[in-house]
Amino acid sequence: QVQLVESGGGLVQPGGSLRPSCAASGTIFMIYTMRWYRQAPGKQREQGATITRSGSTDYTDSVQGRFTISRDDTKNTVYLQMNSLKPEDTAIYYCNADLQPVWPSNSANYWGQGTQVTVSS
Repeated sequence: QVQLVESGGGLVQPGGSLRPSCAASGTIFMIYTMRWYRQAPGKQREQGATITRSGSTDYTDSVQGRFTISRDDTKNTVYLQMNSLKPEDTAIYYCNADLQPVWPSNSANYWGQGTQVTVSS
């Protein structure tokens, strides 16, 4: 019953900004760690940003200083503010979360379907 749904991707010019979001639906007891991954054409999926339950964040070097991950636990939603976008940021961005549903009451890892981000002039 738990699902992660991304939205907010699209086409943007180099140097522009985008703020995709990922909302977790279903009856959830607690969301622990939330992450944004991305997969560029012809490349393997890579982890871009992570945020823990306590709010600690971590970024891969290629997005450090340009991207900001945040979460709103009242909405079960994670955001990715992307600034100074480059053509090499073009990828499908996937939401990922470690969370515990009300039932079954065990923590598990979930993936969203992804949202396309294209940076091009």
